[in-house]
Amino acid sequence: MAKTDFKSIDEYIQTFPPDVRENLEAIRSAIQDAVPEAEEVISYQIPALKFHGWVFYFSAYAKHYSLSCPPPFSVFTAFEEELRPYAQSKSTVQFPKNKPIPLELIGAMAKYRARENLGKTNARKN
Repeated sequence: MAKTDFKSIDEYIQTFPPDVRENLEAIRSAIQDAVPEAEEVISYQIPALKFHGWVFYFSAYAKHYSLSCPPPFSVFTAFEEELRPYAQSKSTVQFPKNKPIPLELIGAMAKYRARENLGKTNARKN
């Protein structure tokens, strides 16, 4: 993929072959369905969704799809057991392209992040 100045998530997704586009749309929908109020943005030239802070970044690579977030990383601890089959770092989980994407898990993780972000926002107001 050539370096581009993406203006929207749709622009990013359109740069991929149809099968990858379909999976990126599924990941996007899983997050949107879980957090309908989330705002879509491009950050670091990849798709991201925000709700009172960052929910997730998502992207496609040669052999995997990536779901990442900035701190706090408690979502990865909260879903440690479910994420065990996947390659991970402190801030990212990789879903191999040759296996089904766990969309329900992604949705549950997005809800967790949204609740966490909202809690931090409400705590700051008090």
